[in-house]
Amino acid sequence: MGALSGASGGQASVTRRCQTLVVAVERPRRAEVRPFPSNRRLVTAAMRAGRSKMPMYGLVDVDITTANRLLAGHDPPWSLTAFVVASVARAAAAYPGVHAYRNWRGQLVTHRHVDVGTMVEIATPQGPFAIPHLLRDADIREVPDLTAELRRVKRDPSASSSGRWLERAGPAATRIPGVIPAMYAVMARSVAARQRIGTVAVTAVGMFAGGGGFGITSLSLMSLEVIVGGMSQRPRVIDGRVTVRDVLDLTVAIDHNVVDGAPAARFAAEFRELLESAAVISPSSVALQTPGGESTPGNGA
Repeated sequence: MGALSGASGGQASVTRRCQTLVVAVERPRRAEVRPFPSNRRLVTAAMRAGRSKMPMYGLVDVDITTANRLLAGHDPPWSLTAFVVASVARAAAAYPGVHAYRNWRGQLVTHRHVDVGTMVEIATPQGPFAIPHLLRDADIREVPDLTAELRRVKRDPSASSSGRWLERAGPAATRIPGVIPAMYAVMARSVAARQRIGTVAVTAVGMFAGGGGFGITSLSLMSLEVIVGGMSQRPRVIDGRVTVRDVLDLTVAIDHNVVDGAPAARFAAEFRELLESAAVISPSSVALQTPGGESTPGNGA
């Protein structure tokens, strides 16, 4: 009897699925055709601009338990993205070759300051859109200062120069053939342009999905990019004991055209140490030491 009941239940389930399929087949087949959004034209042009890079990828899982506790200890909590930006900027300042690039003459250009571009999602008439925003001098700024700037831009996109450009000139520029690719070509090689758009990129994709996981995105102009993936709790061995820790997945992409593997690995080690020690938000971050022994500001703006 039980077997018959189970068989009947299985047949009923199959019948329901078949009915669903029939409904799906019979529904009207519609497609919506509308103009390609101007903001997406900017994104596709930016991705094409990164094709000349020869990336080295590093998949790094970092214990940020200490950082999470310190970030959450404020009301409102400080931004995880701002913490990553401050950490990668200090590591890049210690190893400036990782964010170097070539100019129009093929010469190698290395900046002694670190301006980091990151994405801030805003509301637009065409729907939500992530605009690039430049955090200047990120290697000497505090995490709360960077947090406040990111939140200010999210509330008011006009606080960002890219937000103002997107609103005023972006739609018109994307309608003129060749303008956007030419703009990115100039930004790729011009030192003056790089002073305005930065040399390091941080992209947070982990916010779109729960749990851990590495993010791989199309490359942009920047020689150094950090893609912030997912975060989850995982077992780690601390002082010989297994404990549950907060682990963040990061993808680091460095242009092999301008730097070799060994310096890139040293940069990655410095970056990991800054993240796991939460040095940029701890009292010890007042004066960080560069590899040459020269003291650099840690939290001072």
